[in-house]
Parts: sequence; C-alpha cells; structure tokens
Amino acid sequence: MVGMSAVSFAQGNGTPADRAAALKNSLALTDDQTAKVTAIYTAEASTMDSLKKKDNGDYGAMMKKMMPVIMTANDKIKAVLNPTQAATFQIKIDAQNAAMKKMVEGTPPQ
Repeated sequence: MVGMSAVSFAQGNGTPADRAAALKNSLALTDDQTAKVTAIYTAEASTMDSLKKKDNGDYGAMMKKMMPVIMTANDKIKAVLNPTQAATFQIKIDAQNAAMKKMVEGTPPQ
C-alpha cells in the first residue's frame, strides 16, 4: 500500500487542469504557461494510466517506470518557466522527492 501512496503523491492530486491551475496560483504563471503546463500534465497522466494498466497493480514495477515519466514532465515544466518560477518549482520538486522517499521507507510525510 505504501507504493500506491507514493504513486498517488508523485502524480499529484486532481486533473491535469487542476494541477496546472495550482501551479498557476503558486508560481504566478501566465495563461500561455498554464496552457503549456496543462498539456504536459495531460501527456503525463496518459502515460501513467498506461503504466498502471500494463503493470496490473504491481506497485514496485509501476514506481520504477513512473519516476522517469514524472522527472521528464518536471523538466518540461521547468523549461516553460522563467528563472524565478523554475527555482520555486524546484523547491517543490525537492520537497516532493523527500516526502516520497520517506513514504517508500515507511515514514509518513509531515
């Protein structure tokens, strides 16, 4: 069950549009940036859904395949951001990675 929690956490909550709207609010994205981020999250969600179906609930296998997808999406998002936004986004990524590591190790996030 820890694996699924980590997958859910890694993927974020909500639809791609919800996730992009949250970034718009926290990073002061322009409408153009928000549209690009929504497209990135939509592609990520499609890939994640395919992986979930392909691995038939094997959370360990899913996590190994999902992490590169998440990292690629994060890199694409950073490319859309200005330097200040990218720095703030990286802080969010670092916090997310630390929380995921704790979850995988069995320590709940704080």
